[in-house]
Amino acid sequence: MAAFMTVLESDLRALSAEARRRYPAVKDAAEHAILKLRSMSSPSEIAHNDDILRIFVMACEAKNVKLSVIGLSCLQKLISHDAIAPSALNEILSTLKEHGEMADESIQLKTLQTILIIFQSRLQPDNEENMAHALGICIRLLEHNRSSDSVRNTAAATFRQAVALIFDNVVSGESLPVGRFGSGGYISRTNSVTSDVNRNIKRLEMLELEVISGGPSLMRETLTKPGKLGLCLLEDLTTVAAGGSAIWLRVGSVQRSFALDLLEFILSNYVVLFRTLIPFQQVLRHQICSLLMTSLRTNSEIEGEAEEPYFRRLVLRSVAHIIRLYSSSLITESEVFLSMLVRVIALDLPLWHRILVLEVLRGFCVEARTLRILFQNFDLHPNNSNVVEGMVKALARVVSTVQYLETGEESLAAVAGMFSSKAKGIEWSLDTDASNATVLVASEAHAITLAIEGLLGVVFAVATLTDEAVDDGELESPRCDTDPATKCTGITATLCVSIVDSTWLTILDALSLILMKSQGEAIILEILKGYQAFTQACGVIRAVEPLNSFLASLCKFTIYIPNEAEKRSVMMSPSSKRAEQLVDQREGIVLTPKNVQALRTLFNIAHRLQNVLGPSWVLVLETLSALDRAIHSPHATAQEVSTAVPKLTKDSSGQYSDFNILSSLNSQLFESSALMHVSAVQSLLSALRQLSCQCMAATLSSNGQTSNHKLGSISFSVDRILLILTNNLHRVEPLWGDIVGHFLELADSPNPQLQTMALDALDKSICAVLGSNQFQENALSSSVDASNNLIGASKLRSLECAVISPLNDLYSLSQSSEVRAASLKILLHVLERHGEKLHYSWPNILEMLRSVAHASEKDLIALGFQSLRVIMNDGLPNIPAHCLHECIDVAGAYSAQKTELNISLTAVGLLWTAIDFIVKTIMQRTQEELETDLRDHETREEPTDSHDKVTNVTFSSDTVQRDRLLVSVFSLLHKLGADERPEVRNSAIRMLFQTLGSHGQKLSERMWEDCLWNYVFPTLDHASHLAATSSKDEWQGKELGTRKGIAVHMLIHHSRNTAQKQWDETLALVLGGIARILRSSFPFLRSLRNFQSGWESLLVFVKNSILNGSKEVALAAINCLQSTVVSHSSKGNLPITYIKSVLDIYEDVLQKSENSSDHVTGKVKQEILHGLGELYSQAQGMFDNDMYKKLILVVDSTIREAKITNITFEADYGHVPPVQRTILEILPLLRPAAHLSSMWILLLVTLLHYLPADDPADDKEDDREGVRNSNHTHNNGEGLILNNTNSLFAEKLVPVLVDLFLQAPVEEKYNVFPNLIRSLGRCMTTRRDDPDGTLWRLAVEGFHRILIADVRKLKPASGTDLTNTRSSRIQVWKEVADVYDLFLVGHCGRALPSNALSATAHQTTESLEMKILDVLGDEILRSDTDIPLDILQRLISTLDRCASRTCCLPLETVELMPSHCSRFSLTCLKKIFSLSSYEMGDWNLSRSEVSKISIMTLMSRCDFILGKFLTDENDLGVRSLPPARVEEVTFVLQELDRLVIHPETALALPLHTHLKEGVSKETMKRRSHLLLLFPSLCELVMSRESKVRELVQVLLRLIAAELGLQKLST
Repeated sequence: MAAFMTVLESDLRALSAEARRRYPAVKDAAEHAILKLRSMSSPSEIAHNDDILRIFVMACEAKNVKLSVIGLSCLQKLISHDAIAPSALNEILSTLKEHGEMADESIQLKTLQTILIIFQSRLQPDNEENMAHALGICIRLLEHNRSSDSVRNTAAATFRQAVALIFDNVVSGESLPVGRFGSGGYISRTNSVTSDVNRNIKRLEMLELEVISGGPSLMRETLTKPGKLGLCLLEDLTTVAAGGSAIWLRVGSVQRSFALDLLEFILSNYVVLFRTLIPFQQVLRHQICSLLMTSLRTNSEIEGEAEEPYFRRLVLRSVAHIIRLYSSSLITESEVFLSMLVRVIALDLPLWHRILVLEVLRGFCVEARTLRILFQNFDLHPNNSNVVEGMVKALARVVSTVQYLETGEESLAAVAGMFSSKAKGIEWSLDTDASNATVLVASEAHAITLAIEGLLGVVFAVATLTDEAVDDGELESPRCDTDPATKCTGITATLCVSIVDSTWLTILDALSLILMKSQGEAIILEILKGYQAFTQACGVIRAVEPLNSFLASLCKFTIYIPNEAEKRSVMMSPSSKRAEQLVDQREGIVLTPKNVQALRTLFNIAHRLQNVLGPSWVLVLETLSALDRAIHSPHATAQEVSTAVPKLTKDSSGQYSDFNILSSLNSQLFESSALMHVSAVQSLLSALRQLSCQCMAATLSSNGQTSNHKLGSISFSVDRILLILTNNLHRVEPLWGDIVGHFLELADSPNPQLQTMALDALDKSICAVLGSNQFQENALSSSVDASNNLIGASKLRSLECAVISPLNDLYSLSQSSEVRAASLKILLHVLERHGEKLHYSWPNILEMLRSVAHASEKDLIALGFQSLRVIMNDGLPNIPAHCLHECIDVAGAYSAQKTELNISLTAVGLLWTAIDFIVKTIMQRTQEELETDLRDHETREEPTDSHDKVTNVTFSSDTVQRDRLLVSVFSLLHKLGADERPEVRNSAIRMLFQTLGSHGQKLSERMWEDCLWNYVFPTLDHASHLAATSSKDEWQGKELGTRKGIAVHMLIHHSRNTAQKQWDETLALVLGGIARILRSSFPFLRSLRNFQSGWESLLVFVKNSILNGSKEVALAAINCLQSTVVSHSSKGNLPITYIKSVLDIYEDVLQKSENSSDHVTGKVKQEILHGLGELYSQAQGMFDNDMYKKLILVVDSTIREAKITNITFEADYGHVPPVQRTILEILPLLRPAAHLSSMWILLLVTLLHYLPADDPADDKEDDREGVRNSNHTHNNGEGLILNNTNSLFAEKLVPVLVDLFLQAPVEEKYNVFPNLIRSLGRCMTTRRDDPDGTLWRLAVEGFHRILIADVRKLKPASGTDLTNTRSSRIQVWKEVADVYDLFLVGHCGRALPSNALSATAHQTTESLEMKILDVLGDEILRSDTDIPLDILQRLISTLDRCASRTCCLPLETVELMPSHCSRFSLTCLKKIFSLSSYEMGDWNLSRSEVSKISIMTLMSRCDFILGKFLTDENDLGVRSLPPARVEEVTFVLQELDRLVIHPETALALPLHTHLKEGVSKETMKRRSHLLLLFPSLCELVMSRESKVRELVQVLLRLIAAELGLQKLST
């Protein structure tokens, strides 16, 4: 507020300054006012003091422009801040009146501005005089001739705002709802008719709510003071608009258009005044309506020709407001107005006049509330005229003029352009230089556009009212799930029906005319929206005739099919693209944009009205069928918007092409059938079936393209039926009969294409139904709760049987093999995809498959068997228990059929699946039922006896059921086991024994007895009999053709080329099966009755099969016996009698086959030997000494017999004969168990007899006479000669024998140890006769293994056997010494003849010799052993003899000696040095004795070597010694340099006493041995070899050091 006071003081200062010269009084008053103003603090204080107001009025009275401007500005500030008292209003108005008469424009504008501020403030006049005074100032400035345009415009605007403020004050004073209804009198057009309808609905709803909620319930006659002022102003404005003078305003003349504009503003914005206050309503009825009627009838010029259209527009807008807002209270007046408007359209008036009227009528049509009120008040009232019907017809007449106008085409193009501009939100306008003709065309197009929009407004208004009726519950929505009502009820619904009945034909004619002739996209879209809206409304109110008419009209615009004349014109038109002409000629379908939009509209209508179309679906489906044919036709095309643009084909269109969109809409329509009512879906299916049947009949009587079109329609119907079925699976029961019935009709057609189509559709339909979630839930619930829900089970049974029964009908009734095969394929698909959901239809399915098995067509059998495979592999859990037996019989039927062998074999294999299911599933089911019974028993707490009874009954019933099924399977397999086809019977036998072996533990004793005596042994007897009696004639294979007149047959393997051989294979399979069941269930089977007799008969059969049967049967028999005994002997549950019986059988067989040498017997022997080894390995705990002796004797006899007879070609190639190889394989398994330790001697001695011996008489065993006589080793001179076979066996036997010996107990080894060493030694001596052989090498390795791993570890036994043990070890060491003496001296380090030429072979042999020396020198002589001294002396002597070869040979011989011989000799010498030396930590008693013996031997050998070297050197003179001799001397001297001996060893040297005791007693390392060689060393000082001299000098220095001699210092 301080700012206001500051601004006011500033204005006073400016006023004082401006009046300083010419107006001193004003100056003084301003200064005085400043002083007073400073004493005031608020506008209220200023209002109570007239001095401030007076100074500003005084300034205005000066009539000075500047002073007046300042004064008026300050007055405005005071008025705005309520700083003027209401009593000063008269003075202010007088001042303003005077200023209004001034000629200055700025003063006039300030005056108008001040008046407006007065009306906006609390100074607004509240009496007629002041109000008239204030408004009169504005009118005078408005009407003054000398007023400028800006003043006039400002005056008009000020007057309008004053009128609005006055009437706002009236509303407030009368306590009416505050607010205005809209901002103007006329509603502008939007970019679509639909938007106009929606917008006006909202506006009118808001208006009615505001009036009803805010106004009083009764109309009033009395007015308040503001009401009276407003009434006076209204009356004066009405009078002025009528051409009279304003009495109350006291003005002479005002423009009628200005007054009429103000009246239109009041009528549109203050409806509440005229609906509530009677005086206002009276003025409206008697004055305003009279004025408007008079104006509508007047044709003369009122205010000049230029103003006539504007005035007419104002009159029509006012009339429109009265009809729109007050028709309910002004019935008669509104009817007159409407009648006049309708007549005006038909009169020959200027086009602009009719356009104005059409705009008004269009406004009524696009306002649903207005249209509803008008129809209710007039068309539905019997005493009133049908104004709405009249409006619609008038608009339709305007539309129909387009076909009579000379410029019709141009007008239509202009109409399309107007709609297009409106759709884009652009105001359509002509060019400024347009000609009169163009203006005329545009005007006509404008009129037609308004008429079309009016008709569309009626359409959309009806649709809006229909939706309102649906929302209010008066009508059922077409999307509801219930059956539609047959009759409409409710006010709104009845109103909609009446409007449709009175207008649909007129609207259809007009819209179809425009749609047919128009090409513009926007107008087509708008009209099609009208089609859609009206058709949907007709569907909602169940108006059948309008609905069908609109649908039929719409369908005409969906697919364009040129007539014959158009086709000919296309053919005759010149074109460079002949292919395009042919396309048009062939197909004749071109989709224009209009067609595409019409199709979309049709889809929208069908979606909306899918529940109420009923028979009308046929119209829709015919159109959709043609569309489908166009979509799938390679020649159909779609045009762009412009016809000049080339056609757009489907292939070149993009992702969002019209074809793709239409195809998607086509599918979505039928997919939405899931939301339709069942009766509606049935109607749709009936229409599709009707369309298909019509086309099917036409295909039989037509040819060529017509027939193809009909097939396309049938395909369309079938595809859509499938689509409907797919989307209605949740309620398929009422629909299935119609669907499958039509498919069967098509399948019965003679047309192959229709048959294929129908069968494919039937396949998809059945699979779709069975794959539905609803069916799956029903199937699950039926399997669980079928007994509790009989109604649900009955429905499920009927549904399932209805779904499957068409397949039986097709197969049994059709005469076409193709149809029958197709039915089997469908069944196969059903079983593969949905077999687990079937329950009640299995008997029919199985019976159908059984009949297929007996068919003669191979293809049908194959198809039927595929279904059986699916059932047996995946469907058995879903088959009811009572159908399993039939399922097995069907499998047997396919096994026994003779048409296709592979099917029979596979069917036999399927029986295994059935058996596995029977055993596992029923047993599991029984166990689950037992557990369930136990839980129920615990819950109910029933008596124990009753529970056990129920449980036993349940278990017994399931067991009986299982046994019956198994018996049927076994019986079937037994019959198939006698089939004449080898493949089938072998497969059946395998299946029989596989079943018994896998599931035998689950069979009862009674079942086992039945199986053994009814199936197993009879099968064995039958196969054995046929194997013995079948023909041995060779078969010829299947004839493949002829070559040069001779038949060519398929080759058959020699093992299967006779009937007997085929039965041998079968018999072998039977024996293998028996072996399997004996392995798996032998302990249980032994408990059965008569099993012992069966076992004995099996033994007899096995023995006969081995001796008399074929190789295959014999091996199978051995395996049968062997696997049975071996598998159970290790478990300890096999009596020893069974083992003895097996040994007896094997012994008897081997004895009877000694004289047989054929290949088959050899294989059998090998198998028996393997069996013996495996038997003993598994059952050795059950063997006693007698049984073990028998086992060894059997093996021994086999070895002896093999050594005598098995001199085969394999030995010539270095291979051990098969039987001997088998013996070598089983020998490691025959080592005696712990309780058979005494049998080690028997085993080892028996094996030793098969090694080379000097003389068979050396064997002392009385009971081994046969073994001695069988040894094929001959003593020929010094060597041992073996035949090739025995040598190979001995080679393989040596490692095995050594391994067994190392595993033998210690106490048992002493008995055979010497013999083993002796035998190995004999094997080693074979080197001289066979230097490249393997026997002596293996013997050396075995000899070393025994010495290293065993001899050194043998400890004397405790107790009384100590003496015997000691003597045994002495004997062992003697044998060892003999072996070393014989082998090292006689066979090592010598030049033996050899066939091996490779250096690697020589190197390997030399390495083996060195290893022998390493073992002797490092492992034996250096160890702490119990070797006697004489044995040690022999061993060291042996080394010395080997080391003396180089020095003892003549010089001539040395030069010829191979290098490895000298290396061997030096190695032996080195070992003696090593044994004589002393190393810290390596000393014990045995070591000391060895060192003492070896040092003496070494010194003698060294002295001899040194002396021999000196002698030979002297004898040769200047010639050089052989390198070997020089190397030997050098080696000796070097080793003497390195040799250090133990003092104990030194004491053993033959030295003088004082040399032993007096020299270097402080050291343990002595070199006393050099003293013995001192003389020889002294002689070597003069040797010619410098190396020798140097080494001798070193040794002499060592001797000096040993004697303690030192060199004198110089």
